[in-house]
Amino acid sequence: MFSAFGKALGQLGDPRFRRVVLIGIGLAFLMLVAVTAGSAALIEWLVPASVSLPWIGPIGGLDMVAAVFGSVAVMLFLSIFLMVPVAALFSGLFLDGIVDAVEQRHYPALPAPQPVPFGDILVDTVNFFGLLVAANVLALFLFPFAGPLIPVVFWAVNGLLLGREYFTMVAMRRLGRQGAKALRARHAGKVWMAGALMAAPLSIPILNLVIPVLGVATFTHLFHRLNATSSA
Repeated sequence: MFSAFGKALGQLGDPRFRRVVLIGIGLAFLMLVAVTAGSAALIEWLVPASVSLPWIGPIGGLDMVAAVFGSVAVMLFLSIFLMVPVAALFSGLFLDGIVDAVEQRHYPALPAPQPVPFGDILVDTVNFFGLLVAANVLALFLFPFAGPLIPVVFWAVNGLLLGREYFTMVAMRRLGRQGAKALRARHAGKVWMAGALMAAPLSIPILNLVIPVLGVATFTHLFHRLNATSSA
C-alpha cells in the first residue's frame, strides 16, 4: 500500500498528472468563489443593514459584516468537509488519463483496457459525488457524539466510500463492473485502509487538490498487485 503510494508520488511530475491537478485547482477555485459569493449575497439580503440599540442609537453596516464573516465560515466549511466529494468529483471525471499514465509507465506490457463510455463515467461520478455529500452531511450529525474521535469518523466514512469507488472505477477498465466488484469484495479491508489513508490528507486545504490524483494512481498500483495475487 505504501509502496504503491510511493510510486504514485514519484510520478507526480508527469505532465498528465499536472494537467489534472491544474484542472482540479481551477474548477475547485471557480466553485469555491461562486458558492462563497452566493452565500455572501444571501446573508447580506437576510441580515438588516442597521439596527437601533437603546442608549447607543442606530448601528449600520451589519449586513456587510455578516456577509464577510458568513462567507469566510462557508469557505472554511467547504474546504474542510465538502472538498472530499468535490475533489472526488473532479478526479473521477479525469480518472482515465491518470490510470493510462500509470499503466504506460509501470505496466507497458498490458493490453489496451476495456473502453468505459464517458456517459457511464459521468453517471457513476455524479452518483458517487451525491453519496459522498450525503455521507459527510450525516457525519456532521454524528460528530457531536464522537468527541475526540471526530477525525477517525471522518476518515473511516470517507475512506470506505473513496476506496470502494476508486478501486471499482480503476478495476472495471480491466475486469468489467462485476469482476471489479468481486475483486474489491475479496480485498475489502485493504481497499478500505487505502481509502482512509487517502481521506486523511483530503481534509487539509490546498493539499486536498493534489491527493485525488495521487489516490487514483495509488489505487491503480493496488489493483494490479491484488489482481496478480488473486490470479496466481
